[in-house]
Formats: sequence, C-alpha cells, structure tokens
Amino acid sequence: MAALRRKFGEDYQVVNTNRASSFSAPVKKKRQRFVEKNGRCNVQHGNLGGETSRYLSDLFTTLVDLKWRWNLLIFILTYTIAWLVMASMWWVIAYIRGDLNHGHDSSYTPCVANVYNFPSAFLFFIETEATIGYGYRYITEKCPEGIILFLFQSLLGSIVDAFLIGCMFIKMSQPKKRAETLMFSQDAVISLRDGKLCLMFRVGNLRNSHMVSAQIRCKLIKSRQTPEGEFLPLDQCELDVGFGTGADQLFLVSPLTICHEINPKSPFFDLSQRSLMSEQFEIVVILEGIVETTGEQSYISFL
Repeated sequence: MAALRRKFGEDYQVVNTNRASSFSAPVKKKRQRFVEKNGRCNVQHGNLGGETSRYLSDLFTTLVDLKWRWNLLIFILTYTIAWLVMASMWWVIAYIRGDLNHGHDSSYTPCVANVYNFPSAFLFFIETEATIGYGYRYITEKCPEGIILFLFQSLLGSIVDAFLIGCMFIKMSQPKKRAETLMFSQDAVISLRDGKLCLMFRVGNLRNSHMVSAQIRCKLIKSRQTPEGEFLPLDQCELDVGFGTGADQLFLVSPLTICHEINPKSPFFDLSQRSLMSEQFEIVVILEGIVETTGEQSYISFL
C-alpha cells in the first residue's frame, strides 16, 4: 500500500471489496476512439490522388474487403448482366441469320435449334452455362459464328465463376467473427502483483477449439512532442506484456490475466493517479493466432 501511495500520490483511494460497500470510478468524458473495440480503425484517407485506380488495380482484394451487402449486390449484378448480354448475342445471331422467322419450320436448319425468340435464346444460354443440357436446344454444324460464341461463352463463364466464387469463398472463410467468442475484461486495472505495480486485464476463449500459436501485443497510442519540436498526434509505443520472458505466448485453455509491469521503462512510470485520469491515450491490445478449425490467421483487437 505504501508503494501505491508513493506512486500515485496521497490522493490515492483505497477500494473496499466488501459486498456491503460500493465504489464508483470517476466518469470520463466519452470521446471518439482511434480503434473501436471490434478492431475497426476510425481512420479515413483523403486527398491522396488516384485512390480509385489504386483500388481497382487490386480488384480482388477490394471485393473481399467490401461489406457483405455490396458483395452480394455485385455478385447478383455481375451474373445478371452477363446472362442478359450473352443471351442477347445468341438472339442477335438468330435474328441476323433469319432463324426467328423459321422457328417452327422442320425443313430449315437454324444456328441453334428451337431458338425463335429472346426467352428461348436466354434459356439456351442458361442450359449451356449451367451444363444442364435438356437436349431440346442445341447448336447445329452450319453455324460457325455460334461455335465461336459458344467457346467465348465457356471461357468467359469460367473466368467469372472463378473470380466471383473465389471471392465469396475467401470472404466466408475469413475468421473475423472468431473475435465474438474471445472475451476481454471490460476494464483494465493497476494493482500490485508480486510486489510490483502492474497494469492487468483478462482474456478468455469461449470455444473448445484452441487458438494455435496465440500471441498478444499491446500498443499505447497517444500524442507527444519530440525534443526538436515535432508534434506526433498518433505516436505508437509498445507495452511490454512479457516479450522477453515468453509470457506473451498464450495457451488459452482457461482465462488468463495479462500483466504489464510499470517499471522505469514503462510509459506509465512517470504518471500519477491524477495525471493518469487526465491523460488522453488509448491502449490497443492485439491478439494474434491461428484458428484451429480453419487454419486461418486471425487478428483480434481490444481497447
């Protein structure tokens, strides 16, 4: 207790843990976070120049990073437009060749049998694309342009399927929701452990599946001014949570208490209780590991 008072000053308050008594912490003014508790960063880039072209140059990653509603919209629109365009091309071939006027003439050999209007051309495209093959509509040997269009349709359909289905598969397999079953303590506390002042919080895993090679890191984000007079609004400082001793390598079979020792190397060493309450900073905790069931790398953050 004497060490606590020397550290935080004479205005340090003793918290009674009896059930009959209660203690209410000072209410701090709520402000916008740099990083939300779900790991989303409140940072927007602007006035960089050429942002759209940079995102489009890596279109696959851009689609994976989009929200689900935009992914589904792009997925539906891409297939719908592709179907309508390709069906229109089959209808144009039938129209140019005059097949539409001989739709029910058994003595006439059309480009595609039994295609005599746009709905029938659309159904032929769907049967070909989905390899359903009912046998009612088929390409004849007297239509070289139809054979070329068929080859183009097969190649284009394979590319579109590989791109969009691959994008949806990667997005569904992302382990972002794994964070929902990793619980952090609501608040961090400063207390004595083994005779030393420590900043502590708890983390636990609700699932029976383990986080393989789980590692935890802590970042202190606050503004500071360098001796040269440069102002750094979002300076990042590493908080030691056992990097040297291996305590940052976690085995999450039960809830664990993560401890940061407030020693002369800690950025909290020169802060009193009063200054600690008035300082503007954020502590970002990053739990990194491999999801056992999927083998995907997962990053979970907490403040």
